Amino acid sequence: MKIQAWAVAAFLAGLSCAQAQAVPDKFRSAGKIVIGTVANYPPVTFKDPATNTLSGYDIDVGNAIGERLGVKVEWQETSFEQMISAVTTERIDLVLAGMNDLPERRELIDFVDYMQSGVQYFVQQKRADEFKSAADLCGKTVGASRRTNFPKEIESWSQDNCVKAGKPAIKVLGTEGSADARAQLRQGRIDAGAQGNETLPYLMSLEPNTYKLLGEPYAMTYQGIGVSKKNSGLRDAVAAALQAMIADGSYQKIVDKYGVQPSAVKRVAINGKTLD
Repeated sequence: MKIQAWAVAAFLAGLSCAQAQAVPDKFRSAGKIVIGTVANYPPVTFKDPATNTLSGYDIDVGNAIGERLGVKVEWQETSFEQMISAVTTERIDLVLAGMNDLPERRELIDFVDYMQSGVQYFVQQKRADEFKSAADLCGKTVGASRRTNFPKEIESWSQDNCVKAGKPAIKVLGTEGSADARAQLRQGRIDAGAQGNETLPYLMSLEPNTYKLLGEPYAMTYQGIGVSKKNSGLRDAVAAALQAMIADGSYQKIVDKYGVQPSAVKRVAINGKTLD
């Protein structure tokens, strides 16, 4: 049976209205939600160099969710280290900052999982002949942001792929963020870097012939929108809005805009468990 376009539009409009009504009273009365972010993780979050405005995948996702919930989105730049405490003390309502949904973080806040990320090794293109595979990193120094779970994941990978094979372990250097790791790589202070696979294609397009990807992404994990455990109603409204975006294709348009197709999800999850 062919479904008329007007019927689809009416259904989506009704769904959008239902999502707006699902927003807890305090947010509907305020007419806004405050979302914390940090603009240092392109193409996920960054400042547009031409306008100095917040841009990126997370920003577009957050604005689209606010529109569907019928509230204004107010962005607040906050240090990554302060994100969780800002949510738990309700200085902000949500976190959208490429934050990995990790079990230890779930003890403090809830997550609406909206993308996935894996650890990706990369080296300088000019040293490509030295590194044919990820196994060539054994005994070398690899830098990754200490704010993430990447250093622990590298140590685990090194144990399985270097030490157990009788090779020297990778020397892991925790850096002050992914940008610092790339800077140290270009300066020759480390042999390789590691960061989320969703970011590197974009960065490589900005700096052609600078980096070479090594091996495949591993230790895939969800990234989530952080919500206070006191605000389960907001959490569920955000999850419903995001799932509706996946259903109508608007989520995929944002994915395609920023070239993060390998990180896209087909179903929203809450604390790692997909919605039915």
